[in-house]
Amino acid sequence: MEIDYNPMNDILFKFIFGAEERKNITINFLNAVMNKNIREIEFHNVELNPQHETEKLSRIDIFAILDNKKRVNIEVQCVNQYNMAKRTLFYWAHMFLHNNALKSGEKYQELKPAITINVLGYEFLPDKKPHSMYTLYDLENQHRLTDAIELHFLEVPKFEKKSVGKMNKIEKWLAFLSKKLNREEMEELAMTEPAIQDALSAANVFFADDKKYWEYLNRQAAILDYNSGIEGALKKGREEGREEGREEGREEGREEGIISVAKNMINSGMSFDDIKKFTNLSVEKIQELAK
Repeated sequence: MEIDYNPMNDILFKFIFGAEERKNITINFLNAVMNKNIREIEFHNVELNPQHETEKLSRIDIFAILDNKKRVNIEVQCVNQYNMAKRTLFYWAHMFLHNNALKSGEKYQELKPAITINVLGYEFLPDKKPHSMYTLYDLENQHRLTDAIELHFLEVPKFEKKSVGKMNKIEKWLAFLSKKLNREEMEELAMTEPAIQDALSAANVFFADDKKYWEYLNRQAAILDYNSGIEGALKKGREEGREEGREEGREEGREEGIISVAKNMINSGMSFDDIKKFTNLSVEKIQELAK
């Protein structure tokens, strides 16, 4: 019963939450996040094909249509690639407009709401609570324009451990994903929520398959390598920036530190767009550093 694996590993996560034979787990999870009473879901192909050659091919983790015809994407992200805001809008737009969202002759009113649920292994938003939901509001009077867009974020590290008896449904799933419970607490959690017991059983089935086990390990190694590379780049950049600041002045040292961070990010394999967002350097400058 004790979890000694990472439920946030996307290979394992999709096995647990993305299978037809285990959709009771996914339904329970969706009802907890959205506070709804969904009874049925229909899984669909997770590849959203581009409409033109210049468009980006996207592959979402879990894509399903609910019994009320709403569309939902569950996306798990273990590493912070500094693109989450626009990434989630990109997936939402594909769900809202593509895959027979509006057939010939139908009216705009026929478009069904699209919902993204982002399960994050890092802190992203300013609020301290682990679950946030964004939609379209008027800034002044807080009037909600439409229910066509919902963007949910579950920041798993923000989950604060408490007794199982005091957890609501979404906190129970956060507890499962966070690995913050000991063996006895996890047993109690599984007893109070059958879908979580099923999720634990599914994980046992997953790890009994040698091929899946090695896929999991390879993915874990990639996650650790990425996080270590970013952490190392930031640490080295800060150290070099401080050293340059002592020798050449604070402002110049800061600039050199940013350049050093960018170089280490380039070496760790981050995209130029992500490096630009993190450092505020121009793409041209980043390309120059990459030579």
